[in-house]
Amino acid sequence: MKQFSTTYIFIFAAALCLACSTMISVTAVSLRERQETNQVLDRKKSVLLATRIIEANESVTAQRVEELFSDIHSVVIDLETGEVDEDYNADEYDFATTPKISAPSNQAQIQQIPLKAQVFQVLDGDEIEMLVLPIYGQGLWSTMYGFLALDSDTRTVRGITYYEHGETPGLGGEVDNPRWKNRWPGRKVFDEDWEPHIQVIKGQAGPPDEDPHRVDGLSGATITARGVSHMINFWLDEHGFGPYLENFREEQGSV
Repeated sequence: MKQFSTTYIFIFAAALCLACSTMISVTAVSLRERQETNQVLDRKKSVLLATRIIEANESVTAQRVEELFSDIHSVVIDLETGEVDEDYNADEYDFATTPKISAPSNQAQIQQIPLKAQVFQVLDGDEIEMLVLPIYGQGLWSTMYGFLALDSDTRTVRGITYYEHGETPGLGGEVDNPRWKNRWPGRKVFDEDWEPHIQVIKGQAGPPDEDPHRVDGLSGATITARGVSHMINFWLDEHGFGPYLENFREEQGSV
């Protein structure tokens, strides 16, 4: 059996590591454009799921997603003023790189909020039928990221979806369960004084027309459920989309 010197073994191992790392780097670079395209596509699909234009168990092609998204217009808003930034190309908005500031103390345990945020407007001809707001906040184990779709009255829920989280499967992970998400349409996220008011409770809530501000809880996932309530109420308040929604209601003449 041939014996190799220690020097030879180290050189061979270094050469092998270099070759493997080069292959991985080349693969990552070559697939980057495809990965970015898929990320944009997944985001669009999540918006469509929140609006219930497509259903969770519905199989849709990339082409179909793009076709359905043609009726959705995105804008970038200044969260402090609630004004739309007409000079900002919404298609180039990137949450990861947009400037952020420290968030005020809040029950959703949100540490930072962006100076500008992207809002999706679902159009029916020239009219805005729905608004889709990005939301995030702390669950039990993770920061949960999702979308909340509201009717043009800005009060009535059309749908909700979470596209990224690390909650426990079968417990907090039930935020992905279509049956639970089906409990949301028709609920009201504001009270009569336009204060954010929605709560995921322990147990079962009544139907939306009788129990508009409460939603069925997640069995065995009280902290995750509480996190959902806190994050929605935060993002609908003054430090979130509250100023934008107020401006929108005034423009629509619904206040």
